[in-house]
Amino acid sequence: MRHSPRPRRKRLGLIVTGLAAASTFVAVAGVSGSAYSASAATCGTTNVAQGRPSSASSTENGGTPASAAFDGSTSTRWSSAFSDPQWVQVDLGSSQQICKVVLNWETARAQTFKIQVSPDGSSWSDATATLTGVSGTQSLDLTATGRYVRMYGLTRATQYGYSLWEFGVNVVTDTGGGTLPGGGDLGSNVKVFDPSMSSASIQSTLDTIFQQQESNQFGSQRYELLFKPGTYSGLNAQIGFYTSIAGLGQSPDNVTINGDITVDAGWFGGNATQNFWRSAENLAVVPVNGTDRWAVAQAAPFRRIHVRGGLNLAPNGYGWASGGYIADSKIDGTVGPYSQQQWFTRDSQIGGWTNGVWNMVFSGVVGAPAQSFPNPPYTTLPTSPVTREKPYLYVDSGGAYRVFVPSLRTNSSGVTWANGATPGSSIPLSQFYVAKPSDSAATLNQALSQGLNLLFTPGIYHINQTINVTRADTVVLGLGYATLIPDNGVVPMSVADVDGVKIASLLFDAGPVNSPVLLRVGPDGATASHASNPPSIQDVFFRIGGAAAGQATTSLVVNSNNTLIDHIWAWRADHGAGVGWNTNPADTGLIVNGNNVTAYGLFVEHYKKYEVVWNGQGGKTIFLQNEMPYDPPNQSSWMNGSTRGYAAYKVGSNVTSHEAWGLGSYCNFTADPSIVADHAFESPTASGVKFHDLLTVSLGGKGTIAHVINNTGGAAQGTATTPVNVVSYP
Repeated sequence: MRHSPRPRRKRLGLIVTGLAAASTFVAVAGVSGSAYSASAATCGTTNVAQGRPSSASSTENGGTPASAAFDGSTSTRWSSAFSDPQWVQVDLGSSQQICKVVLNWETARAQTFKIQVSPDGSSWSDATATLTGVSGTQSLDLTATGRYVRMYGLTRATQYGYSLWEFGVNVVTDTGGGTLPGGGDLGSNVKVFDPSMSSASIQSTLDTIFQQQESNQFGSQRYELLFKPGTYSGLNAQIGFYTSIAGLGQSPDNVTINGDITVDAGWFGGNATQNFWRSAENLAVVPVNGTDRWAVAQAAPFRRIHVRGGLNLAPNGYGWASGGYIADSKIDGTVGPYSQQQWFTRDSQIGGWTNGVWNMVFSGVVGAPAQSFPNPPYTTLPTSPVTREKPYLYVDSGGAYRVFVPSLRTNSSGVTWANGATPGSSIPLSQFYVAKPSDSAATLNQALSQGLNLLFTPGIYHINQTINVTRADTVVLGLGYATLIPDNGVVPMSVADVDGVKIASLLFDAGPVNSPVLLRVGPDGATASHASNPPSIQDVFFRIGGAAAGQATTSLVVNSNNTLIDHIWAWRADHGAGVGWNTNPADTGLIVNGNNVTAYGLFVEHYKKYEVVWNGQGGKTIFLQNEMPYDPPNQSSWMNGSTRGYAAYKVGSNVTSHEAWGLGSYCNFTADPSIVADHAFESPTASGVKFHDLLTVSLGGKGTIAHVINNTGGAAQGTATTPVNVVSYP
């Protein structure tokens, strides 16, 4: 049955911001609520920067070199050119836990500056907020981890340059508790079930959590529901906000639920377009009536699921829906998207597919409908170029927790578990630092510096210094939508230019002070090849505003070559708290500078400038869902030079090789429906730059997109909410 396309309206109705936390939960065996806390550290008194290699952005003359600030003498000094900004840095020789910086200023001091740290001398993160320089000796207590330390001068206090007699660095000499332990309990917000438990007690816990989370769109509660291997019967696991359900088997069929895993939209009057931030993973479900319901929107992945029946992606009554993402899953019956405006399915197997509204994209899906865009609007690629499934938690035969890391695949199709266990490697939980929301960023960096991976348990983490991931093959995995909020405008996470780092299942929520980036993969100018072992970003979501006013210039910057981006939602909020043209500013959702980067399932919405900028060569994107910003107050406030508005997806003018399939962009200029975007996609015209199956839509006639790509394609306009399609470009 095919339903008429309906406009997506996220601002209808009252937004419920959360319910009070339930006072009790049914006790669940196997999970302790205790949290590990590292003991207090001791800050050493030795200046470890003295005599170390140093450099600076400039020097005033040959008599004031950078080394003079690190020679232990207060009669020699470094001074810079007479301009802003300027910096001086020191190489400590190895990664250190930095606890104090001492600056001995000459008269020509900084008016404002920051202390920054780096693992490699290229990728820098703020160890402090912007500080005011103080005449004479200025001692700064801080917690940061890095090999390189620098003073980054923003503005000068005099007409001269920046000048330091000495620049001292002290590091932690005794962590008190010694080496941080790996492993440990998963915390009270992880609920673990086993087949020996009664269905009634399991259902009671599921219901209590769902009652709290059903409409708790911007609340602070987070939950992970884990099922040990075995069979469970008579359950209906309704999944609300910030709730993840997963099996603990090594393969999906190790956990069978005779019942339902349900997402519906009763809380929002049958409108599923706000069913965000929830997930299902790694289990089998046998639906009671033969068809399971998963009516979701963005940031709601459905991974490694075996549905022994059909799958309905629409809410009860069909309503409105705007999702979604499936990967490494097998649906024995038919998938019915019905009112879903767009959907992306990757490396799966389905028994059939009933209809399409605007944009249905299949990559490496056994049983997918044939290529037919735009009527029906199916974009079908027989294989996916290069993939690696997301790491996942499971229990081994002895009952111990481990994290499984699936192997890299090329030209893949179908599920990884079709012929037995998924190929890959297993990491014991003892090689993970099990993080709790009370942990500081310094503790997380200490764990990483020890060689541990990170497992974030459910909760909200305030990050006051950059989490630096510097070791190849590090796994950083979240449970239950663990949420990282940067404090004082720091970059919350940065990844070095190394092989095989895996970042998965995290929500980055911008803080009230602007962060330049929320996640950086590779330093600026990264050059290493990672073709045989790419970094990956999977089910990683970004939010600017909504829960509270937030700011971040760019959500995700990918500098490392060969990176895999597998399902992101970068969202500048259009509803909730702290929302407005100048209240939650954010320029761009995704910038790709690395070469040969492959992206699957990009959802990027409402940024004030370009939503996606792709500067690297050899890039591939399979599926994009975009909405332009709702809230430009007028045309003059949303101009890119003489061009009206900003494209949703821009390929850099120097790019000569790029290919993209199944991209959709919609406008809904609610503040001023007369606004025009000149085009949704912007690209150089070159034989190696190819686009397939593009569309634009004006939602209810609120605004116009004049062309689809460059000056090709007609105008999306008018109240009919009809797509304008371009099958290929150039």
